[in-house]
Amino acid sequence: MARPKEAAVDEQSILAALDGRLTKFKLPKRVVFVDDLPRNTMGKVQKNVLREKFADLYTPPARAS
Repeated sequence: MARPKEAAVDEQSILAALDGRLTKFKLPKRVVFVDDLPRNTMGKVQKNVLREKFADLYTPPARAS
């Protein structure tokens, strides 16, 4: 999530605001703040760049055997 430097928002306040509005399985496990989102020349967010940058934060779910 990109936020202005002067914003007084933290991970807990965002999760608290979402609690009760989203079902439990849709709630994010964590919120990561960045100064700005990488964008291409068309202004679209480059999701592949974000995936590479934050790959160490994601653990794929275990597959049922």
